[in-house]
Amino acid sequence: MMSGIRGSNTSPELAVRKHLHAAGFRYRLHVPSLPGRPDIVLPRLKSVVLVHGCFWHRHEQCKYAYIPKSNVSFWAKKFEANVKRDKLVRNQLKKAGWRIHVIWECEVHERGLAQIVRNLKEK
Repeated sequence: MMSGIRGSNTSPELAVRKHLHAAGFRYRLHVPSLPGRPDIVLPRLKSVVLVHGCFWHRHEQCKYAYIPKSNVSFWAKKFEANVKRDKLVRNQLKKAGWRIHVIWECEVHERGLAQIVRNLKEK
């Protein structure tokens, strides 16, 4: 079942990319030389955009970040490892001088993407 879960080119990621491109931003995707292979890399702005799924990356206070009722110990370890890895990747990117913008799946659907464009235009 989990083999069908995509790690890149998800629908929230595609929506963010489409919005950024329409706003005039040009970017690279999943740059392997950067820690964590960020979803979207804007080299000119020295910024990365991480598009996180609320379920997998544990968006706090989000209705999509529920815990499955079966095999609870497996999921708890899985989610804990994901959150720990996310924190490590963000720290590595910050140390390398990159600006980090996290977009949550629910934000793509609920409030639109205008805020990320405003954040990217600020230096």
